[in-house]
Amino acid sequence: MSRPPLPPFTEQSAVEKVRLAEDGWNSRDPAKVTLAYTEDTRWRNRAEFANGHAEVQAFLTRKWNRELDYRLIKELWAFTGNRIAVRYAYEYHDDSGQWFRAYGNENWEFAEDGLMRNRHASINEHPIAEADRKFHWPLGRRPDDHPGLSHFGF
Repeated sequence: MSRPPLPPFTEQSAVEKVRLAEDGWNSRDPAKVTLAYTEDTRWRNRAEFANGHAEVQAFLTRKWNRELDYRLIKELWAFTGNRIAVRYAYEYHDDSGQWFRAYGNENWEFAEDGLMRNRHASINEHPIAEADRKFHWPLGRRPDDHPGLSHFGF
């Protein structure tokens, strides 16, 4: 199975790959998102490590069961060959109604078929008031005309 765009990346194909990843994560569908990764994918997410589809899908299921009304924006930071670096921010609330905004950076490495082989994520988050939320689109894909991270100064 191939997952275009394929490496080596151009600026245009790297931007497209980042948007496709954002769209997938905004679906909050662990089974669908997992398909973007190699069977033997290796992740570091904060201090948690996941290896392979089963662990990644379990991780994403736990994540979206506790991070409610999750909305994410990713932005290309750099790219070369089969690697892409992104920065991102997402907002969610927990089951008590407390909202959070998380900021992070990811380094991605892709296999020749366009599936992500390695994902290294560093993330910081803090509580925010609901009135301070910036991401207000309906759940799912971010509309094309919604501002990106740079607009908000994130």
